[in-house]
Amino acid sequence: MTFTKILTGAVVALGLATTAMAEDKTKVGFVYVGPVGDGGWTYEHDKGRLAVEAAFGDKVETVFVESVAEGPDSERVMTQMALDGADLIFTTSFGYMDPTINVAAKFPNVKFEHATGYKRADNVSTYSARFYEGRAIQGHIAGKMTKSNIVGYIGSFPIPEVIRGINSAYIHAKKVNPDVEFKIIWAYTWFDPAKEADAAKVLIEQGADVVLQHTDSTAPQAAAQEAGNVITFGQASDMGQYAPMPRVSSIIDDWAPYYIARTQAVMDGTWSSTDTWDGIGAGMVGIGEISDAVPEDIKAEALAMKAALADGSYHAFTGPLNKQDGTPFLAEGETADDGALAGMNFYVEGIVGDIPN
Repeated sequence: MTFTKILTGAVVALGLATTAMAEDKTKVGFVYVGPVGDGGWTYEHDKGRLAVEAAFGDKVETVFVESVAEGPDSERVMTQMALDGADLIFTTSFGYMDPTINVAAKFPNVKFEHATGYKRADNVSTYSARFYEGRAIQGHIAGKMTKSNIVGYIGSFPIPEVIRGINSAYIHAKKVNPDVEFKIIWAYTWFDPAKEADAAKVLIEQGADVVLQHTDSTAPQAAAQEAGNVITFGQASDMGQYAPMPRVSSIIDDWAPYYIARTQAVMDGTWSSTDTWDGIGAGMVGIGEISDAVPEDIKAEALAMKAALADGSYHAFTGPLNKQDGTPFLAEGETADDGALAGMNFYVEGIVGDIPN
């Protein structure tokens, strides 16, 4: 055998080995509704992706597409990921629900994980965090710290996840401040810094000295900082660059452990369709450091509530509670079950205004 044939054989063997190694990698895709640099929701999901890479090294390959609109465009992106060999695809926004189900039906051997939705299939799991637990803590601090008794709230879309958060914050603000009033602006976006800033400015002009948000950029923080004497809370991520004022605490989404566990399950062949809804106790919802702008007694109360929510001794939705129209929701001492929370489409008693269609 000539040297050339030996060399050629070695190159072919090396190529086959390299191909086999590439094929052995588990490919994990992520579809994001915002840019990875949004400082909020998508930023935290991408931290989870990076944690998967750190945990598994060269055993995984991750890919992502950012700023994907909810609707037909997301279906195209998911389809391309599946065609490109993804073994597992995380779709990280509520509006991706039907596109995820549609694409999953076409690729039965690909595993899909949809965040914050409720539709499942044999190869589609759902997962979310109990953000409303964090809203309870924010509401307590807001109710205690407001001087105008007006709390502003920037909603994204009128879906149960967002409505739950508004209700939880209001319930806990009202408990400690009977005079508190919520003003709600719907931005109809997850991420649009200009719209979010405008909403914050309108709320501040209406007298709000506390602004909460269920949108993903730091624009409301910047608007509050410019206004002065307005407090805010980080959404989805710590947004700690605005601490100690206006950002006095935050809800932090920690997706990394879940993403690592579900990737491992695909590698092990143990993945199955499940519904996961975890909160402070499981570590999926974190509470960012409460800054020194919050008086020590209020901080202590907030941390006590965090501990009680974590160990299950307290539920954020505990009766007596009525719906906005005065009809009973929860009796004295009764707590809301997950079905009632998952489908929540009403304000609690005391909130003024209608939920848009």
